[in-house]
Amino acid sequence: MSFQFMVNIINQLLINNKCLIIIFCFLGFSIPAQNEEIRDDRKNEIGFSLSDLVNGAFQVNYERMVGKRISVGMGLGYKGDQGLIRLSGLDGDQLKTNDITYSGFKLIPEVRYYINSTTRYSMDGFYFGAFVKYSNYSSDLDGTYIDSNNDSFIVEFDADFNVTSIGFMIGYKLSISKRFSINFLIAGPGVAFHNYELINRRDLPDEFYEDLNEALEEYSIFDFLNGDFRFSSLNGKTSFTLGSLRYGITLGYSF
Repeated sequence: MSFQFMVNIINQLLINNKCLIIIFCFLGFSIPAQNEEIRDDRKNEIGFSLSDLVNGAFQVNYERMVGKRISVGMGLGYKGDQGLIRLSGLDGDQLKTNDITYSGFKLIPEVRYYINSTTRYSMDGFYFGAFVKYSNYSSDLDGTYIDSNNDSFIVEFDADFNVTSIGFMIGYKLSISKRFSINFLIAGPGVAFHNYELINRRDLPDEFYEDLNEALEEYSIFDFLNGDFRFSSLNGKTSFTLGSLRYGITLGYSF
């Protein structure tokens, strides 16, 4: 093998390597450029809660990116009297009421931080954040009451209550098309501050409130309340604090 032949081979390899280097450099620059074309930088999204429909509620959400990974949002919901989730009425020996339904609205401001950067658009992937939820509802408590003298009374109350919850959340937003996404709020643990008020529409004996409190103590939804949960003829208000948990599924549209 001649010396000149070896030189020609080396030169050919260098030329080929230069071509490979140029190709890799081109690919290295072209891939981010393509990602930039795929990535959509829309900063706004409006959503509709699918999970709230089960309880006869309608909720819309607005979310806006305010930083590279941070967004702020606001949810506004309304619940009517209807819904698949209903609370059974009180059914004691002395006090019986109808099923408990309620209606009202809720406001939910929140902030989110998106953990992973995606190539679909600015607001998808895993996130965590914080929220405040304020709910205000009204209800009726109607039924019959029999006192210790076996006298019968008509029970007719208007109930107003509000709940303020503060907590954290974690979720995942899945992009399903260029503009649509599904947001899975996996868990939103927090603490809720409850305030209830009963407005009596009929005259009732004083012992009614003792029997009402005893009936509520046996009511499944109030099993874990402490002794501060009491109504009286002089004060138809009560307050207490409980743990809370948010979750849900929302269909979103970005613009």
